[in-house]
Amino acid sequence: MATDDAAETLAQVGEFAVIRRLVADRRQPDAVALGPGDDAAVVVAPDGRTVVSTDMLVAERHFRLDWSTPHDVGRKSIAQNAADIEAMGARATAFVIAFGAPPETPAEQVLALADGMWQEAESMGAGVAGGDLVSAPQWVISVTALGDLDGREPVRRSGARPGDVVAIAGEVGRSAAGCELWRNGIERFSELRRRHVAPRPPYGQGRIAADSGATAMTDVSDGLLADLGHIAEASGVGIDLAAGAFSADRDALAGAAEAVGADPWAWILGGGEDHALVATFATAPPPGWKAIGRVLDGPARVLVDDAVWQGNPGWQSFG
Repeated sequence: MATDDAAETLAQVGEFAVIRRLVADRRQPDAVALGPGDDAAVVVAPDGRTVVSTDMLVAERHFRLDWSTPHDVGRKSIAQNAADIEAMGARATAFVIAFGAPPETPAEQVLALADGMWQEAESMGAGVAGGDLVSAPQWVISVTALGDLDGREPVRRSGARPGDVVAIAGEVGRSAAGCELWRNGIERFSELRRRHVAPRPPYGQGRIAADSGATAMTDVSDGLLADLGHIAEASGVGIDLAAGAFSADRDALAGAAEAVGADPWAWILGGGEDHALVATFATAPPPGWKAIGRVLDGPARVLVDDAVWQGNPGWQSFG
């Protein structure tokens, strides 16, 4: 946006003019045969099946604009949806965005939000195929992610079997630590603060896991214990994590935990929004994955070193 347009609001610019600015000069990937400009987009699905996931972010509930820039919020909104596609063993191809904001919202903030979305989408070879823009009392972002399996079978939560290895790709505890640092006004540990506003899912590792025979998989959005609990429940198995497998995570979080008076294990086991991937394998996990536990006979439960964790297992949407 030109400098003299910087103070314009959504109401002043108008819906369709804002949309034109949002889509101008954007280059779509091959998976998007027809992007914004018509009543609907056309997305190519070479596999013949489309993986679909949707999620919402609401201001003050899922992000804060006094912590995050609009660009950060854009990246986060795409990342958390892409992680769901990865967790099925697929690759994200396109995103459709619905965005609501007050009419007095500066139009430049919406352009920065879109830039963040595009940056994150392009980092995995995907695009933003279309969406909607409406007036709302606060920022609300709804993202629908589309993905392609490239001939693979989807990796579901229900395939874990006793004797499988539990493994992780990515890191846990960083976003939860960053959230507490922001909440307490501590400006040190900038990387952890950054990881809260812009998570880094391990893009591509979902497909590697699927090709390596993953029997079940999910992403860590609500908390490691909570999300592994979904696998345990769907598969009818127990899961036992080895605390020693997380020593590097504990060490990385120790300074921040001391600064805010927290237990780093609470962040590692119950903190969400890192969007690491966790999966089960009948054999050794592939490169890029670290073994963290084992699958047991039922009943469905998640243990840590053979014991029930007494802390909070993760996020509750209506808690």
